Amino acid sequence: MRKKLKSKLNYLLLIIITIIVLYFSLKDNFEVTINEFKNINFIWFSVGVLFIIIYWLFRTLSIHSFITTVKKDFTFFRSFKLMMTTIFFDGVTPCSSGGQPFQIYYLKKHDIPIVKGTNIAIQNFIVFQVALVLIGLVAIVSNFIFHIFPASNILKGLVILGFIINLAVTVGLFLIAFLKRFNKFICKIVIGLLHKLKIIKNKEETIERFNKYVYEFNLGAKELIKNKRLLINGVIYNIMALLCYYTIPIVILFSMSDFSSINLFYTIVTSAYVMLIGSFVPIPGGSGGLEYGYIAFFGNFIQGGKLTASMLLWRFTTYYLGIIVGAVIMNIKEKRN
Repeated sequence: MRKKLKSKLNYLLLIIITIIVLYFSLKDNFEVTINEFKNINFIWFSVGVLFIIIYWLFRTLSIHSFITTVKKDFTFFRSFKLMMTTIFFDGVTPCSSGGQPFQIYYLKKHDIPIVKGTNIAIQNFIVFQVALVLIGLVAIVSNFIFHIFPASNILKGLVILGFIINLAVTVGLFLIAFLKRFNKFICKIVIGLLHKLKIIKNKEETIERFNKYVYEFNLGAKELIKNKRLLINGVIYNIMALLCYYTIPIVILFSMSDFSSINLFYTIVTSAYVMLIGSFVPIPGGSGGLEYGYIAFFGNFIQGGKLTASMLLWRFTTYYLGIIVGAVIMNIKEKRN
């Protein structure tokens, strides 16, 4: 009952945020934005959709490579269904918290033990984080060298904060995986502090759960480090996926007959900045943060109704389309052997 209520609240929150974003996006440039929509070249827009499909396929290749080390007969379609459903649950839950639990459940359903399923989810998350941080670092260095964006203390602070959070998550994953002293520090200091602040009620139970998670995480990370080829392939798959994702804004501008406002390199750097801002917004799909980031950074190259229209088309292609396709694929029944 609680899970159903929580799920409904997530959907309601998503709908409310979408309405708010649409209102503030369209209230000043409604007619101009609608005219931009009317003149869209659907061939170019289809190319943008193709890029998000390629993004999904590269993400599928990543998780499929981990799954087949455990279960060789696991089909690519099942991995694709798993990835699309993960995108769906990540998209409708705060902080993208729903995807990994579903991955473990789905793999268990297909005869992969929970421990191994957890390892697969952890390994896939690690390589995605590494790819995200690497591209983010290249984007920040590129802007420092080429001065792509004008100085803005607020935006600069948000980007640096986003990068630090993602870097901290990545480093934290490896610290938890390999440093026992760090784990003891977490147990003793952090959990103890949260218990004193009444945030954690049962200290011993929390420590036991944390140690169990660390043990499973440790197994997954060690397996990943041992298999360097799998690690490198996973990072490459996710880098290719993100590059496709980051290319979509320029293709959307092409669909609006704008071939000169921004080049491909600037598009990728700008998209990486937008992702760094939106990645730490604790709302389903990073809603609000990603739209703000898009308007703030791509507003350096395009303005008015074209900026608003391209943002809405980008958001539909990169976010809502994944939720729709994920929901459809999730309900496709599989033939069991």
